[in-house]
Amino acid sequence: MCSAVATMLIQRGLKRSNFYAGFWLNVAVGAVGLWSAVLLLVPRDQYNWHAAPYFIASGVVGTAAGRLFRVAAIEKVGASVSAAILNLAPLISTVLAILLLGERITVAILAGTLVVVLGTILLSASGRYVGFRPRDLVYPFASALCFGVVAILRKLGLGLAGPLFDSAINITAALIASTAFVLASGNLGALRYDKRSFLYFAGGGAFENTGVFLLIFALGLGEVSVVVPLAGTAPLFVLLLAYCFPSGIERLSWRLVTGAVLIVLGVFLLTGWGIGRLV
Repeated sequence: MCSAVATMLIQRGLKRSNFYAGFWLNVAVGAVGLWSAVLLLVPRDQYNWHAAPYFIASGVVGTAAGRLFRVAAIEKVGASVSAAILNLAPLISTVLAILLLGERITVAILAGTLVVVLGTILLSASGRYVGFRPRDLVYPFASALCFGVVAILRKLGLGLAGPLFDSAINITAALIASTAFVLASGNLGALRYDKRSFLYFAGGGAFENTGVFLLIFALGLGEVSVVVPLAGTAPLFVLLLAYCFPSGIERLSWRLVTGAVLIVLGVFLLTGWGIGRLV
């Protein structure tokens, strides 16, 4: 739910600013909020820096690169389409588990793959009616790739330190990487906000980083194959929010809604959350 609210707020902020400003402020808000929480809630003797390499890597790959492509995706293809394609991250995690961990291919994986492909085709076709170019789908796909890889890094690091301290390291690495990107690309002057865009981006950052913390906390308690698919229901919340609070930025169509639902269903099948687990 946090991810869905953040997506809608970022979309509204982009109407009055640009994705460089939205991307950087999203990360900066997280850094301030998480380190404030760490200083207030985590005793100094529980600062375990052995987890730092994992969460520095996750901050650069997932939080910095993933969010950069995510904000660009929201700007290019809209909140609903980008949220649906970002839900492919669990599929990427599943493929990596098969390739790297030797997990076997099952009927559920094959069925889920077909459902995801069908959902993605519908989303691509909806571009002619929603108002984006199919080639712009590269942005949400790149973001999904980043978020799919990062789940494994976070799981590896969780055994060494608590989720709040881990989240703070993650967001600090992301802030350094995002600031370096803005400077290297010569877009420092693009970090401009009016009052409303600042509030939208800051609110989006607060919800985004709360969601990341809750996800990391959940990964420390349960299996990736259960936690990630549940987090993958975000596109459904985005569709609900887009229906309840229309912004005029994008139009919902049956292709868009059906594609989003199919991708969610396909990821559930791929990650083992099929009918067998629900019975």
